[in-house]
Amino acid sequence: MYIHEMSDAECRKALREASHGRLGCARENHPYVVPIYFSFDGGHLYSFTTLGQKIEWMRSNPNVCLEIDKRYSHDDWMSVIVFGRYEELPDKPQFASARAEAHELLQRRVMWWEPAYLGAEHRDRPHSVTPIFYRILIDRITGRRATPNDVEPESSIADARTQPPRWWTSLLGRMRGGD
Repeated sequence: MYIHEMSDAECRKALREASHGRLGCARENHPYVVPIYFSFDGGHLYSFTTLGQKIEWMRSNPNVCLEIDKRYSHDDWMSVIVFGRYEELPDKPQFASARAEAHELLQRRVMWWEPAYLGAEHRDRPHSVTPIFYRILIDRITGRRATPNDVEPESSIADARTQPPRWWTSLLGRMRGGD
């Protein structure tokens, strides 16, 4: 298996195609990772939730990261990590355009609002159902992808998935009486 650094363009393409990931934040030297739905506009990650631990922690320490990944097989996968800063988009005039953009991007996703509201209704303790829109201002993006040994490092992710590996082609040829 080859493990390759993904280009910035490959990382951003993966983020545009993804709809959920794992958000990491920390408070008082304790980490917290939670799955979230998000949308990506090319420069920011937008999401929506209700008040809870995630928001409380990000308000106290805005440094966050988000991880997405896809696994096709043990030797064909990709992982992207975004490092950035949490920015809440309150219902105030100076955030109106950012909130509108967040809402527009998120509503393109099926049932984008459901995780926040369902989670709020099924908890034993009181929980706010006031919507909180936020975005992650991206500082840095990194990504890695793995391809099988017979896929050359220069090949794209799409080529690795659409073309059978050379070992497979060779095996099929031997099975058919060739080679």
